[in-house]
Formats: sequence, structure tokens, C-alpha cells
Amino acid sequence: MWPYVVAALLALFLLRRWHRERQTVPRLSEKHVLITGCDSGFGNRLARQLDARGLRVLAACLTHTGAAQLRAATSNRLHTVLLDVTSSKSIADVTAWVRERVGDQGLWGLVNNAGIAIPSAPNEWLSKEDFVKVLDVNLVGLVEVTLSLLPLVRRARGRVVNVASVMGRVSCFGGGYCISKYGVEAFSDSLRRELRPFGVQVSIIEPGGFQTGMTDPAPLVKGLVRLWERLPAETQAAYGRRYLEKYAKSTALLHRLSSSRLSLVTDAVTHALLSRCPRSRYAAGWDARLIFLPLSYCPAWLSDTILGFFLPVPASGTP
Repeated sequence: MWPYVVAALLALFLLRRWHRERQTVPRLSEKHVLITGCDSGFGNRLARQLDARGLRVLAACLTHTGAAQLRAATSNRLHTVLLDVTSSKSIADVTAWVRERVGDQGLWGLVNNAGIAIPSAPNEWLSKEDFVKVLDVNLVGLVEVTLSLLPLVRRARGRVVNVASVMGRVSCFGGGYCISKYGVEAFSDSLRRELRPFGVQVSIIEPGGFQTGMTDPAPLVKGLVRLWERLPAETQAAYGRRYLEKYAKSTALLHRLSSSRLSLVTDAVTHALLSRCPRSRYAAGWDARLIFLPLSYCPAWLSDTILGFFLPVPASGTP
């Protein structure tokens, strides 16, 4: 008896959630959304996707070329602006630019998408500057952009969507990337609780592996080799040349196994922006859902053992 009651209640709960999440907010053509990192990848596709839905997209690009190509592929509703998220002056200029365009209506959506992954390597191969380079873009820049635009988002009782990663759940390689994504998760969690009384929703997108310019193995491997060449002879001997070769091969393999369906991520962002009842977290990609999220709940000894099968063994290490 009780199992049937529980199953019926669960089915009703899932049906109610499905119905609520299908409902979208009204007057899309009046809503402004700012997206960072629109030169390529997720940001570029999302800008075109939201433009096709009739929203007023404010696309922040790093380069003139990226901005021009995006304008050529979209309607005159979409406007581009140059933004370097590591520059406080650039962020202040863009904030003033956004304020002029949204007026008293406020900014409905802020999508923090800009990010970099290089340099990524074993932690011992990296310097403090290597970590700072990634953290400045992926975490500190995201925080400053958000803080600058929050008054406009609060005025619209809108949405903040932060693109993190499943690497913010399970750190699989060294460097600033995974650290930055853990930071994005923490910042987003505290921000969500603080802004809920104002009617502002904060969502986190956790993509798995996707084939974008950021995950292109050629620059990743090239950067890895440069890092290897600057290592002291003692460190090179400890790891061995074969470690470098296997690490580079695993980087290329991960890219080949990654998904090319960027729409899995942009659809999640779109839902977070437009649904009346957005989720706090969205996992995107089969590997995120089936591998990394379950792995994040495993005890450390088990996750370490599983991930250890895929890591090369240093020359002076123990298999």
C-alpha cells in the first residue's frame, strides 16, 4: 500500500514541477539580457538563440571581430559592446552603457559566461601568475561584473545565471580553472540566498565536456609543452617525458569524447532566464549527469581511485 502512495505522490510532484517549469515569463520583447563572452562558444550561440526568441540582447565581446561577426548574424535588436572582465574601467564603462539602454526597466538577465582554461597542467608545473591569470577572468571578473550590475538586475527583479562547470564539483586537473569554478559555485550559492527576498533568481549552469574554442586541444597541449620546458631539471626527471606525452594525449582524448551539442548548455541558460520557476542548478551533458555529479557524492577514497585510473604515473611515482 505505502509504496503505491509514495510513488503516486512522487509522480504528482514531478508532474507539478514539469508544468510549472514549462511556463515562461511574459513580454519577452521588452526584456534586456547581458551576456559576457559572446565572441564564440556558448555565449555566441546563446546570444543568437535569445535574439531569435525576441529578447533585447546586449552581447559583450572581447574583440571587435567577434562583435562584428555576431551583429552580422543577428537582428538589429541585438547590440554588442566590448568588455574585458579583468579591467575595472571596462566593467564600469559597460555598466554605464547598459544603464542607458535599460533605463528604469532594469536588466532582466545577466549571464556570466566569459571564461578561459589555459594554463592547465599539474599544479607543481604552474606559478602563482598562472593561477591568477585564470582566476581573474573566471572568478574575480565574474564577481566584479555581477556586483556592478546587481542594482539594475534588482530593479527588474530579474535573473543572474553563472556558467560554472562540473569541474566545480570534482577537480580533475590542476591549475586555476577548477579552483575558479568551485569559487563560482560558492559565490552563486550565497548570492542566491541574499537576493531571494528581492525577487531575483540566481542559477548555476554546470556543463560537462563540450567542444568549444576553450577546450581545443592544440593550444592546451602547446601551453603544456611550454610549461614543461620551463620546469627545473629535477622536476622534469621526477615526472618524466612519458608523463608529459600521456597527459597531452589524455587532453586530446577528452576533447574528442566531449559533446558538440552546445544547445544543451544554451537551452539550460534559456530556461533559467525565461522560466517562471527556474532551477538553482542545471547539469548539461551526459558526462555531467552520469559521471561527474554522481562522482561528486562519492567518498574521497573512491573518487580518487576512479580518477586515478585515467591519470599518468610520474617516472618516480608508484602505480
